[in-house]
Amino acid sequence: MKIIIDFGGGLDVCFENKKELTLEFEEQQIKMTDVITRLKTLCNPKKLDFFYTQQLRPGILVLINDADWELEDKEEAQLQHNDRVSFISTLHGG
Repeated sequence: MKIIIDFGGGLDVCFENKKELTLEFEEQQIKMTDVITRLKTLCNPKKLDFFYTQQLRPGILVLINDADWELEDKEEAQLQHNDRVSFISTLHGG
């Protein structure tokens, strides 16, 4: 199963400045927790501010196919082949 991930609001720095990643999973039943676990292994260890302990840090908007993940059961949301998951930071320096 293929899941497309994109980053906005500067989160790409955690992933070698890539604004989009494609994750491949052998399993056919994928939840958002699986995506987050995989991203944690790919994140630059010096830029772990993407995560807060075992969860995403506050201030990150998560969209599944352009819909707020809170409408889709957040971490328990089931994903389909070719779904697009967007992570957008709402926190900016200034």
